[in-house]
Amino acid sequence: MKAALILTILVTLAMLFLQYRRGRDTKKLLLSLGSFAAVVSLAVAGNVTRPVLPVFVAHLVLLVLAWGGLVWYILRGKYYWWLIFSPLVTIALFLAMELLMGSGHEYFGEVR
Repeated sequence: MKAALILTILVTLAMLFLQYRRGRDTKKLLLSLGSFAAVVSLAVAGNVTRPVLPVFVAHLVLLVLAWGGLVWYILRGKYYWWLIFSPLVTIALFLAMELLMGSGHEYFGEVR
């Protein structure tokens, strides 16, 4: 699984490089690299949602869609910002649930 993730990242970077060499569009390259960094950062930050399985699965689905939105921009030039940043919804949902209901571990380790 880790090899597939690394291969996906390398293929995406290769696509970015090839698109830049073909068109020399610096604005598109910088926007693509920024979006790439955002999607990878959201993937790492999404690990906080792991304790709540339905939210974590939704986060993974939104990450796949965000990666697809990035690839769509690289290949077609149409930028869907809401699709690329959609994993923020699950992170915000998880944080709101933690704020409202707590983690359930408030008394963990307390000596009675």
